[in-house]
Amino acid sequence: MKIAVAVSGGMDSLLALTLLKEQGHELIAVHGHFLPPSPAWETAEQGLAAVCESLGIPFHALDLHEEFEKRVVAPFERGYREGLTPNPCALCNPRMKFGVLLDAVQELGSDRLATGHYVRIEERGDFGRMLVRGVDRTKDQSYFLSLVPIDSLRLSLFPLAETLKKDVLAILAAQGLTPPVPGESQEICFVPNDDYQAFLTGRGVMPGSGPAELSDGTVVGTHQGLWRHTQGQRRGLGIPWQEALYVLDKDVARNVLIVGTKSELASNGCVAGQVNLMAAVDTWPDVVMVQTRYRQQAKPSHVRLVDGKLHFAFLEPHTRPTPGQVAAVYDENGVVLGGGVIEKPL
Repeated sequence: MKIAVAVSGGMDSLLALTLLKEQGHELIAVHGHFLPPSPAWETAEQGLAAVCESLGIPFHALDLHEEFEKRVVAPFERGYREGLTPNPCALCNPRMKFGVLLDAVQELGSDRLATGHYVRIEERGDFGRMLVRGVDRTKDQSYFLSLVPIDSLRLSLFPLAETLKKDVLAILAAQGLTPPVPGESQEICFVPNDDYQAFLTGRGVMPGSGPAELSDGTVVGTHQGLWRHTQGQRRGLGIPWQEALYVLDKDVARNVLIVGTKSELASNGCVAGQVNLMAAVDTWPDVVMVQTRYRQQAKPSHVRLVDGKLHFAFLEPHTRPTPGQVAAVYDENGVVLGGGVIEKPL
């Protein structure tokens, strides 16, 4: 079996590569250029090629930046124009890493794709091989993989499943290896300095200002563009009021920002589309655990599949889910049952 290892130049993918080499697998290393051509291309390629040569592993660099623009960056911009708060990393995984890149490594003769994600693939009874939270819960990335089809995940390997992030550099150092691209990647790889507002305005004219209203229709101020705000936001509203105001919703058709008090933030459910089922809904437990933000603990919920959408009824109130973000569904043991893109809170 030949395994392709996706290498970014960072510590996690380098450790994944070395762990598989130690296990004696036939390997190739593959680096996908997702961003437009720049001097960083050559830096990453030269560093990765040198490391792979020292390990005796063939290295391939693939130009995928046009596909990345079409499948990830353009939908990111479009989502903000439509009043959403998109999650580009969660979309990149099914569309690029376990989509375009997986197809490419299969054309190179590989049977499996390995990555440096902190997740597990394990046999789980009648479910078969399933995606499961990683051992290092502080770095668990299953939330971002919940939209990847299970058939693609079953063609994948995750060598860091049992690894703790804090140990990675020490393990590499013990082997005399240094990541060719040091440091942690930024939050959104294609947004310079993590400034999404500057990035979006640089791509064209974004929707402009409009009124800010309470839920009863009372106008309390103005906003400078719905795309600059997200549900639950408090800071930066610039609206003086008798108590703190938070973003509750966006009325895109009227270009109105809906704001309210903290007591109005709680939500009893949400609807998610673009559904990815890793197991049939009728095999799910009566109470599932749903996570609607990455840095959030999953909470119990009932769920129904209605006309291809997941309807969640939370057993305890959540902070208002954000349209465009992901609702990842787990069982009580951390097995990922599926996921979807949040369309509206309930």
